[in-house]
Amino acid sequence: MTIWLGNLRKTSIMKNHKKLGIWMDHASAHLMEFTPDPITTKTITSKFTPEVRELIIRKGEDQLHRKEQQQQSDYYRQLTEAIKGVDDVILFGPTDAKAELYNALLADRQLKHVSIKMEQTDKMTENQQHAFVKNYFTKH
Repeated sequence: MTIWLGNLRKTSIMKNHKKLGIWMDHASAHLMEFTPDPITTKTITSKFTPEVRELIIRKGEDQLHRKEQQQQSDYYRQLTEAIKGVDDVILFGPTDAKAELYNALLADRQLKHVSIKMEQTDKMTENQQHAFVKNYFTKH
């Protein structure tokens, strides 16, 4: 786009808005960038697996709670890093993990320019997730 200001010409480059859909629960997050190309999925998983939970339960509930908080914090930190450089994000999925991540993202000043929305959905196949992301960003 070119804008003329008197004798001066100012050219501005239209920035491509990066749009990211994240289907998530407490165990894993499927990140899908909305592009004209076929959507691909990158998965980030929480290290707090049922096996880890069972092992820690044997050691005591107090330790279980601390370990769960530490692993969940690390999981959300990985997702926060993945969102940096994105303009629009839709968080969706069947659990309240998306709301927990949303609150963590709001607290991060580096992400204040990012538009973040949430929608409740059921469990979905990968194709259903891709269709959801395409539909959401086509309408918004």
